[in-house]
Amino acid sequence: MSRPVTVVGTGTGAPVPAEATAGADLVVGGRRHLDAVALPEGARRIVLGPLAPALDAIGKYVADGRRVVVLASGDPGFFGIVRALSERFGADLLDVVPGVSSVAAAFARLGLTWEDAVVVSAHGRDPRTAVHVCRAYPKVAVLTGPGAGPAELGAALARTVPGRVLVVASALGDPARERVERVTPAEAAARDWGPAVSVVLCLDEARAQGPVRTLAGPVRRPAGWALDEAAFAHRDSMITKFEVRALALARLGPRPGDLVWDVGSGSGSVAVECARLGAAVSAVEKTADGVGRIRANAAAHEVDVHVVHGEAPEVLSGLDDPDAVFVGGGGRELPAVVGACARRARRTVVVAMAALDRVPAARAALTEAGFDVDGVLLQSSRLAPLPGDVTRLAATNPVFLLWGSRTPVPEEGVAQ
Repeated sequence: MSRPVTVVGTGTGAPVPAEATAGADLVVGGRRHLDAVALPEGARRIVLGPLAPALDAIGKYVADGRRVVVLASGDPGFFGIVRALSERFGADLLDVVPGVSSVAAAFARLGLTWEDAVVVSAHGRDPRTAVHVCRAYPKVAVLTGPGAGPAELGAALARTVPGRVLVVASALGDPARERVERVTPAEAAARDWGPAVSVVLCLDEARAQGPVRTLAGPVRRPAGWALDEAAFAHRDSMITKFEVRALALARLGPRPGDLVWDVGSGSGSVAVECARLGAAVSAVEKTADGVGRIRANAAAHEVDVHVVHGEAPEVLSGLDDPDAVFVGGGGRELPAVVGACARRARRTVVVAMAALDRVPAARAALTEAGFDVDGVLLQSSRLAPLPGDVTRLAATNPVFLLWGSRTPVPEEGVAQ
């Protein structure tokens, strides 16, 4: 028994067969899709624009027991119209005929596998999520949209990862108009790409051809966090200890699509751990030797960290707004740094301090910026061996950890 709504994927694969629309009372799709098929005699057609009126019309036809065909680009179950139709009418009423998605077609044009790619949609969404994913991962496909195309993506990436390669695929599946172009982020930012862009691939070419995989998705899925201090190069034990880092990471909540600032980064241990968990990271450090250590630690853990050499709060004005911020250190400038970070952070600011005197001012800076503030004094004692096969407890320096949080920002969609 045929289902009342047939969804046919088209656009980057073979033409829609004539039988796909046979017997349809209503055919819905983009203008180019409708112009490319023969409609049954007496069938009504609706050119897709705003989705709500089309869904209402489909609902009326379904209620009357009449057949509907919906034409969509590529694979309609991949960031496509199947979601809206399923939510409105139920999956059991849909007969979905998938086509080749623009993502699969673009990678095929390059001869690259994509089981290890991250796919993110910027169509009708805030493009910042796509930008941060492109910074954090070596192989990304971005589904673009008005105001979130190759130019906007390139402009954002040129400031932080100018060495990425953007592959702009336009009019995929159209023999006369298809184009696949490789450009730098700066070159992408300087062009008007028009409405025919199908998808943009963002590649770190040194890492784009990964090893043989048995599990799809990005390579970086760490088994744990709060790595031992020995996992990082550092100066004279000037590093956020793993006990403090564990709670800081729990409060920061770094995830794919986020941007995290690590201000006063030092060795970059927090920055590297956030990057290992999938976030884009900007590490701010005022000392030249610290900048070198952060870069070395990021390279050792095979993550991308955007390292900024400068002194906060002044240098922060040139950075994109973060989702979460970690502030380390505790000089006289700490209240000003915390305040500047709190005014920009979308979700969370975490502050680590060794000095009791700095706590009230840091707390006030978070409160004045509208955060709900909490905190804890962390004291730990580690097992330490003694001669004679015995063990003692060696106390680490106590650290105050404050965190401020806002109402969570709704997550953007990221497919892996």
